[in-house]
Amino acid sequence: MDSDNATQIGEIPVQKMSESVYVGMCIKIGTPQQVTARRDIVDMVELLGNQRGEGRSMDSGSDREGFRLHDSDIDTMFWPTNYRVIWDFSQSEYYNIHTRTLILCDSSESPAGFTLLWLPLERAFQVVLSSCVRMNGGLYISSSKYRDNTCTAINPDSRVHGPCSSGTTGSLEYDHAHCFVSDFWPPSATSWIDRCHSWPPPHVVNDIVRNGCHVVAIGHKLGNHEDNEWRLSFSRAEYKLVYSMNHTQFITYGLLKLFLKEIINNGLRDEDKLLCSYHMKTAVFWAIQQNTLPHWCPQNLLAGFWVCFKLLLKWVYEGICPNFFIPENNMFLSKIHGQAQTSLFRRLYGLYEKGIALLLHSPSIRSSIIDVLCNPRLTVCTDEHTLISEAEFDVELFLEISSHDAQYTSDLQRCMNILHTIEQLIGSPLTQYHVVSLQKYTATILQSTAFILHNMYTNTGVNKQVYIAHKMSRHMLKLAAKFGYVSDMLYIAMYYYKTLRYREALSVIEMTKVKLAQPYLMYHRHVDRERYTEAVGGQSWSTKMRQAVAGNINLVNKLCYINELLPEQQSSRQNGGSALHIPPLVLLHMLEVFCSRHVDTMRAQTVLDYLQVLVHHDQGLHVDDLLRDISWEILGICQQMAGNIQAALYSYQQSLRQYPYHKIQTATTERIQDLHFYTPL
Repeated sequence: MDSDNATQIGEIPVQKMSESVYVGMCIKIGTPQQVTARRDIVDMVELLGNQRGEGRSMDSGSDREGFRLHDSDIDTMFWPTNYRVIWDFSQSEYYNIHTRTLILCDSSESPAGFTLLWLPLERAFQVVLSSCVRMNGGLYISSSKYRDNTCTAINPDSRVHGPCSSGTTGSLEYDHAHCFVSDFWPPSATSWIDRCHSWPPPHVVNDIVRNGCHVVAIGHKLGNHEDNEWRLSFSRAEYKLVYSMNHTQFITYGLLKLFLKEIINNGLRDEDKLLCSYHMKTAVFWAIQQNTLPHWCPQNLLAGFWVCFKLLLKWVYEGICPNFFIPENNMFLSKIHGQAQTSLFRRLYGLYEKGIALLLHSPSIRSSIIDVLCNPRLTVCTDEHTLISEAEFDVELFLEISSHDAQYTSDLQRCMNILHTIEQLIGSPLTQYHVVSLQKYTATILQSTAFILHNMYTNTGVNKQVYIAHKMSRHMLKLAAKFGYVSDMLYIAMYYYKTLRYREALSVIEMTKVKLAQPYLMYHRHVDRERYTEAVGGQSWSTKMRQAVAGNINLVNKLCYINELLPEQQSSRQNGGSALHIPPLVLLHMLEVFCSRHVDTMRAQTVLDYLQVLVHHDQGLHVDDLLRDISWEILGICQQMAGNIQAALYSYQQSLRQYPYHKIQTATTERIQDLHFYTPL
């Protein structure tokens, strides 16, 4: 199937185009350093997040693999810790059956890659028992029932999508798969181990096999027990395989994803999209393992893409797409056959006949090819350090850390477990990205712990306990501020305000105000790159974080930080929200207004004017669009306190007009109603 069209466009050899496309894809998909940082941060989050007793979770899919494509959803797998899937009874000896419920796989009547789950002892929690059906004289867990029970129970607004519950949180779409785990590698995938001669390397193979697999709640459409079968999932193995790719192989995978989205599936309805990203991933896996291309390097990027495309074309022609772990599982069986198969092959073969020029139809790839076509003598540098500046990399790094900072909790025991894990990690070998993300997440967990302790002992009436708790809380917040973001000082100010230490709070606010006003400060994507580089360029990320980075203030809805915001927290919590996310300058001005009312009323009005200008006129520099609902709400609260009822009413009405990111509309509506009876203090 090789042709001249596959190796060049006009007089331009494919090697030069490959380098240009490689550079373009590194800018769009990520440089080796960026991808490594993303993976290390997600790994750290998973390590800290899995300290709860009853369940475990794991990010999977594109996000876990290191992609940050703007339309990617967040895939997460959840499984209970007190259940284990086994493949035969001999494996039961490794478990204490008093603390683990064992589930036995029965694959005798299922297609390759699928299984039934039998409960031999018929003992389980209600959500599992209510998902069971009687078959062949035994109790089996029905995948369809389990999927329905878990999907609707966790979030009533979710919809079932394959084995997952799908929905949106803010601007992000998510897929949550509730599954079971097996500590053992499935017998049906044993041939994969024997096939791994050249790739992946032995240590990766051993790590994958040692970690077993999962079973997810969906059956084979052509199986005898579609509603009750479960599919074997190798998600953990897959992201470890993607981790073991070199960067050209990873970029090839990304190129195929874009090829699928922007060319193959472009203009098709969802029901007409027969190929998916998983097929692209499978093609890359097979191409690498079969050593089809001896050298995967930037100069061979398009050659690698062409190898994978031809493999896909072959699979569609034959109607067989072999699962990478269980080749007997033909992933085309239920969807790509008959007329659909013929039409898809014709479509792909038409693209194949265009040669590598077919990539000119992709908006994401086109410009990289045109650059070389317009300037054949162009020299392309593939060194990653020339592709992205220090400040640009740091923006992405700290955004990544902030977006995964979910360690805020109201559970003291979980805080203790996470802090214990952090203590153990400090002495272990960590990458530079592990260290800087661990530093920020430690600050976050200390902040949660401090407010949990304060809330626990405030109303005990035992002065000694209150004193000790106060001392510990204050110490933890000061410690967190020493190695967290610049904005983390505001947690100390909140604590002082909550404990009626208004002058001390104002002192912290003044110090924070100076730091937040520095011209080199980085807040989300907003930073003066030249001044930032001049101020902290070349320093460690730990130092940069402490001196030049600000983030939102996150208030866990189950904890009380500021009494005045309790209605908003309760409203958000009742509607499924976990926390309020407040821009640091909005919170700073709010606290300054609250504290000044007790010590300097003139100052309170001046600061309120600053807050009003900020919320009314900011264009996303200090107040993100998604956070405008809570920002208008806070302005309204401050105006109501000052007795300016009309201004407060306007602010609350503006809060209701914003995107309901925090789901605080109930609180806002109640505040509007209360204005009719409000008497200023």
